[in-house]
Amino acid sequence: MKEKFMQHITSSEITSESIYTNRRIFLKALTATASLAGTATLSKENSIPDKNYSIPKFTRNKQYSLQESSNTYNDATTYNNFYEFGTDKSDPAAYSKGFKSKPWTVEISGEAEIRGKFTIEDILKPHPLEERIYRFRCVEAWSMVIPWMGFSLADLINRFRPTANAKYVVFTTLHDPIQMPGQREKILDWPYVEGLRIDEAMNPLTLMVVGLYGRWLPNQNGAPLRLIVPWKYGFKSIKSIVGIRFTEKQPRTSWNIAAPEEYGFYANVNPDVDHPRWSQAKERRIGGNYLSPRIQTLPYNGYATEVSALYRNMNLSRYF
Repeated sequence: MKEKFMQHITSSEITSESIYTNRRIFLKALTATASLAGTATLSKENSIPDKNYSIPKFTRNKQYSLQESSNTYNDATTYNNFYEFGTDKSDPAAYSKGFKSKPWTVEISGEAEIRGKFTIEDILKPHPLEERIYRFRCVEAWSMVIPWMGFSLADLINRFRPTANAKYVVFTTLHDPIQMPGQREKILDWPYVEGLRIDEAMNPLTLMVVGLYGRWLPNQNGAPLRLIVPWKYGFKSIKSIVGIRFTEKQPRTSWNIAAPEEYGFYANVNPDVDHPRWSQAKERRIGGNYLSPRIQTLPYNGYATEVSALYRNMNLSRYF
């Protein structure tokens, strides 16, 4: 598994005539949206670069940014869960160096008026990028504080005009065992799939991410497009997204299929509901002394004020 891999263009990057027609409708719609909002679309120098250069334009969203000190860039880019590149925390950085994240397309499908394949540049338009400093909590009881760069998922969803039947949003990661050596192993049922209820997806905290620490996303962190849902465990924040589908029924998701007794669909950070093999009551902040005392885990990862109403009257031990 730990070997160099080839770069190639997958069949998913080829656009059919019907999809191309839908794409033209989408671009016309987003141009109108940009005009109404008074927001300029990204210029050529603002498009996704070939390498991990700095993002030229972004603003700090103070409303959603923590006052806590952030982890270092090295912390966030060398200690990762990204099983497509291996199961060790150091594997993603080691084995994703040749991963090709440009050109990149995302297919929109299901219960939406606008469907088709769109380039990463299409997806970015007309959204101005912003920085939000979020807690990131992993189910293995470790955490970080990271300045993510992106834009609200709700804004993107509204552009595709989901129908009244769209109750869930389903995300799919690229499936490419040549570039992603971890996918050669039957760790999970590839490709990786995750999902949210539509109201969770539309919550203002839910972020489509294209960068961190003022730079475009490196491969090991999910280049070129990933999700961050800060009140949920990290496995919900799917990486290297190539598909967004709107559905009426709750989707089957990768970890819930692999171990349903350990990984629920909701995966809300809850110190009162233990993982079957360890407690979730405390967490270890990456980057400090390994022997330092663990810190108390906060309900909903500290975002209860913003999201607890989404789960009112739900049994959180059952719907974990």
